[in-house]
Parts: sequence; C-alpha cells; structure tokens
Amino acid sequence: MKNMLKTTILMAVLTGLFLVVGDLIGGRGGVAVALVMAAVMNLGAYWFSDRLALAMAGARPVSEAEAPELHAVVADLARRAGIPKPRVYVTPDETPNAFATGRNPAHAAVAVTRGLLRLLDRRELEGVLAHELGHVRNRDILISSIAAVLAGAISYLATMAQWSLMFGGLSRDDDDGGVLGFVGLLVTIVVAPLAAMLVQMAISRSREYQADATGARIAGTPEGLASALAKLEEWNRRLPMRVNPAAAQMYIVNPLSGRSFEGLFQTHPPIRERIRRLLELRGA
Repeated sequence: MKNMLKTTILMAVLTGLFLVVGDLIGGRGGVAVALVMAAVMNLGAYWFSDRLALAMAGARPVSEAEAPELHAVVADLARRAGIPKPRVYVTPDETPNAFATGRNPAHAAVAVTRGLLRLLDRRELEGVLAHELGHVRNRDILISSIAAVLAGAISYLATMAQWSLMFGGLSRDDDDGGVLGFVGLLVTIVVAPLAAMLVQMAISRSREYQADATGARIAGTPEGLASALAKLEEWNRRLPMRVNPAAAQMYIVNPLSGRSFEGLFQTHPPIRERIRRLLELRGA
C-alpha cells in the first residue's frame, strides 16, 4: 500500500510537470498540445510496449517441448498469482537476467536470458519468475511505460523550447510574464528534463520493491528471490549486457554494468536493500 501510494503521487507529479512545461512554453494552447501529446503517446505505450521490449531484447518464444521446466514453473506461479499464464520467451544473452512486459495480465510475456537458465536452481528460478509475475499482476509494465513516455515528452518539449528560443520563434498566448516569465522558461528548459528523469527513476525503484514483495508472496518464500538477486548482481557486474539504456529499467537487476549512480540516479534499488527487505518478510 505504501509503495502504491508513493507511485500514485510520483505519477501525479510527473503529469503535473508535463502540463507546467506545456503552459510555460505555450500558455493555454501549450497545455492543450501537451495533453494531446500525452494521450497519443500513452496510447502507443499501452498497445506496443511489449512488442518493442521483446524485439529490443532479441527474445524468441519457446515452446513447452523446448523448455518444459520453464513453462511448468511459469504455469504454476501464474496459477498461484491468479493471472493467465504469460507467453514465455528466451533471449540469447549469457548474462543472467529477466523481464516481464505486456499491457495487462491477459497480454503479458516473461523473458529470461539463456544465462539465467544455466545459473539458477529451481528455487531461485521460481523467485525470479514470481517477481516478474508480480510486475504483471501489479500492472507495473503499463505504469513504467507511461512514466517513460511522459518523461520523454517533457524532454522533447524542453528541446523544442530551446530551439525556438534560439531562433526567436517561441511565443505564449499571454504577455504578462515579462522578464520573470522568460527566466522561468529558461529554468524550465534546464530543470524540467532532469526532474522528469528523477521522478521516473523513483517510480521504477518503488515498483521494484513492490514486485519483490508480491513475488515473495506468490512463491511462498522470499529466500529464492533473495539468493537469485545476489547471484544476478555479481554476474551483471562481471558480464554487462548490451542493451539500450532506456530499456534497462525493465530488467530485474541493472543489466548495464552493476555499477550506477547512487541514490536518486538509480533505476533499481540497491540489491543489498532489496535482499534485506525480502529476508524481513520471512517472519510474515
């Protein structure tokens, strides 16, 4: 409940920032344009995020004959979670990692790397897949897609404003801003994209904690996921994956290097903190 409330507040902040940027750039007309852009881009994210994510990862569907144990684990966990069984994919990466995608539980997919299947034992595999099904049940993929689209749109608007100022083509529908309005616009161009990125990352971290807790409940124990996270962090540090940085947040652990900025600039919570919170759930 705490993480859901935090996510709701952060999404409201991101949406509000988007509208403020639109207003500062174009007044009431700018707000209208921002709303239309948000609607169109969110609709695109809703319908096409799964296809894009799977294509970017080079994932291919695997049948039950090809991966019977993987399908059996996914089917069992989906039954426990009370959701339809997602489509199952495998990517060719040797670095162990996994992600889930899809606009809702009825149109979901889970993908694991070839390296993950080789590294983890059954209990750890169940923990990882339960975490991913937690994302599906909590509709985190849709939330993250919308957050990414809004953050990208804010950066796009700021870039448009920057170029318009350079060529003298930017005007608002009211003239009472004066020098303060111009200064405010300059600050917005610089600050808004950074603020949007920070809010997006905060949403991502919040949803990871929530998926950890949900996954532990689905699996029946937090220990498999905790053990798997320790292994995944070590291997992703040794053998970083080659992925688009924009797609890094969808994986269960940071796939880029295992080393990232601390605190506000992380797409994932610290692994030690995730493991600590998981192990605290054993008594519950």
